[in-house]
Amino acid sequence: MPRVWPSVWTALVDDAAVFPPGDLPLAEALAAHREHRASPYGDLLGTFVLRDTDLPGVRGLEHPVSVVVTGGAGQIAGPLGLAARLGLSLGGVELALRDLDDLPQNARRVVAAVEAAQAEGLLDEDTPVHVEVPGDLTAGWLRAADELAAVELHLKFRTGGTETHQFPSEDQLASRIDAALDRETPFKATAGLHHAVRHTGADGAEHHGFLNVLLATRHAFDGAGHEDVVATLADRDPASVVAAAAAADLTGARRWFTSFGSCSVREPLADLQQLGLL
Repeated sequence: MPRVWPSVWTALVDDAAVFPPGDLPLAEALAAHREHRASPYGDLLGTFVLRDTDLPGVRGLEHPVSVVVTGGAGQIAGPLGLAARLGLSLGGVELALRDLDDLPQNARRVVAAVEAAQAEGLLDEDTPVHVEVPGDLTAGWLRAADELAAVELHLKFRTGGTETHQFPSEDQLASRIDAALDRETPFKATAGLHHAVRHTGADGAEHHGFLNVLLATRHAFDGAGHEDVVATLADRDPASVVAAAAAADLTGARRWFTSFGSCSVREPLADLQQLGLL
C-alpha cells in the first residue's frame, strides 16, 4: 500500500538552505533539495527559496521556487522575467517593505508593481506574494496590512534571525497572527522555526516552535483571546503541545499559516518523528 502523507504537514517547510545560518552554497543547496524531494519525506517540502540574485545559477530545477526580491517594488519584474526565461516553476514571490517612514505608501507601490507584473503575464494571479511588514504593529503597520489584504497579497512574519533582537516575543507574534486573521490574510514565517516546540536555543535566543505557531493560529481562528494565543506560543512542554495538537484541527490552520522557511529540513522532520506526529 502506498504511503499516505499527512496533509497537515504537506509543503510545510520551504527549503531556505542558502540563507543564514545555513548559508549553503547554491549548488550544494540545489543538490540537497533534489535529494530531499526524492526521499520518503519529500512531501514535507514546499518551495526552494532563493534570492533574485541567485537565479542565474539555477538550471534544470523541476521543483517550484520562491524568489526573494532583494530590491524594492520596482525590482519585481526583472527577476520574474528571468525566472520565466530559465523555465523555472514560480511557487511564490517574497519581499519586504523598505520605507519604514511610510509603510502604507510602500505597500501601495508593491501592490502596483505586482499588478503590473500580472498584467504583463510575468506573474500568475494565483501565485502567492508574501510581503514582510517590518517594525511594531503601529497604525502605519496596520494600514499597510490593509493595503495588502485588499488585493489578497499574503503576509510574511519574521520569527527569528541571527541576532536575539530579531526574535519577536510571544505577545508580538500573537498580535501579528491576530492582524492576519482579522484581514483573512494567509501568512508564512521565516527564520528561527527549526523545531516544533518553543525552547531556548544554543544562541541564547527564545525560539518559537512551528507547532506552537500552528496551534496558536488554530486557536486564534477559533476565537481564543489574545492571552490564550500568547500562552499557546509560550508553551515549552512537548507533551502538552502534542496533546493540544492531537485535539485540534491543524489541517484547517494551514489555510492561514501556509509554511515556514528553514535553512534546515531535517531538524523539523526529526522533531515531527520524535514527537510521534509522523
